Amino acid sequence: MFLCLEKETPIKTSVKSGNFRATKKGAGMTAKGVKAYRAKNPGSKFKTAVTGKVKPGSASAKRRKSFCARSAGQMKKFPKAAANPNSRLRQARKRWKC
Repeated sequence: MFLCLEKETPIKTSVKSGNFRATKKGAGMTAKGVKAYRAKNPGSKFKTAVTGKVKPGSASAKRRKSFCARSAGQMKKFPKAAANPNSRLRQARKRWKC
């Protein structure tokens, strides 16, 4: 059996590419970035942040709640990022309204 191990290039958080928001603008991926990611990963259900007002119990509200719970774990795991109000983690949580 022949096994091919192709090394994938990691996603970079470059703002110049237009795929990611600057930290001061709330961090996270842009719609363009999500589109590029989904083009590289067919079948992906990757979506942009839930930033608007949502109905309690809706799918968007559940996504927000899930993100906030996951990112709260990141805050515990990386206290240095949690302490810095300008970190990508804190800015993304602010954008998601956590």
